[in-house]
Amino acid sequence: MKKLFFVFPLLLLLLCGCGDKQDDTEGYHAYYINKEGTKIVETDCDLTAKEEEKIEKELFETLTTAPDSIEYTNAIPSDVNVTGYNMSETQLIVNFDNSYYSMDAMTEVLCRAAVVRTMMQAPGVSCVSFYVDGAPLTDENGTVVGVMTEESFVENPGEQINAIQETSVTLYFSNAEGNRLIKETQTVHYSSNISVEKLIVERLLEGPKSKNARATIPTGTKLVSVSTVDGICYVNFDEGFLNQNYEIQEAIVMYSIIDSLAELPTVNKVQIAVNGDTSGKYRDEFSFGTLYDRNLDYIEVNNKEEEEETSE
Repeated sequence: MKKLFFVFPLLLLLLCGCGDKQDDTEGYHAYYINKEGTKIVETDCDLTAKEEEKIEKELFETLTTAPDSIEYTNAIPSDVNVTGYNMSETQLIVNFDNSYYSMDAMTEVLCRAAVVRTMMQAPGVSCVSFYVDGAPLTDENGTVVGVMTEESFVENPGEQINAIQETSVTLYFSNAEGNRLIKETQTVHYSSNISVEKLIVERLLEGPKSKNARATIPTGTKLVSVSTVDGICYVNFDEGFLNQNYEIQEAIVMYSIIDSLAELPTVNKVQIAVNGDTSGKYRDEFSFGTLYDRNLDYIEVNNKEEEEETSE
């Protein structure tokens, strides 16, 4: 039985005091868990390696090595087995065997936070993901945890939590024929705890407000995770995304998502996955492993000047 892996708000606040990613003027840090098992702690770490791969290896060794102080324990428990790790572009993938699921909820979150914070210091690593027995790490409900960065373990402090904000988002839906994109601007109110990327994908899932547009994402699809790292937005859907609606061309489905997210100044490229898997294709042409640029060639010509604007 998998343990329930969720992030307690209190735990998130405890993590906020941990050190940031090192730069050229600072030393490396090792992250351990305090003996009470309630938070991660940062200690200085003097590495001997100079080459990128050796730095990565030496940092990873700190995660499984007992610390000098009896006040701390190593980030990865001794009874949790790491079967390996590898790089996929700038994403570090850490592989565990099924012993990973033996950790209690708090230890699991602390372990994850310590691993991510430690390995994000390695040159070339911009995000981290976990696999267990060859499959993406999931929570009790089968939801893939997905790509993680330092920000994955920090909540907005104080009064900013649950604050309501207003913004305008630009979305692209299908026209009635399913062969062109229709631009729609929505003014929405949302919680500050939700990223704008997630807000955009959730609005695409809900469908358009204008009568002459159609939703592009297959009905019943659930968003597993969405995060942006170094200008790349990683969108992870469940298997419902593979349900085909051939009334809408595949390029319209894909660029509805890509172009909507690429409207954000922080997003340059978009990668789409299904349950964390990027090895397949969407229908015939669109590989999940590809990083896609914005493409406005599919926008309906008269819609470029006359988009619908709605609010709620």
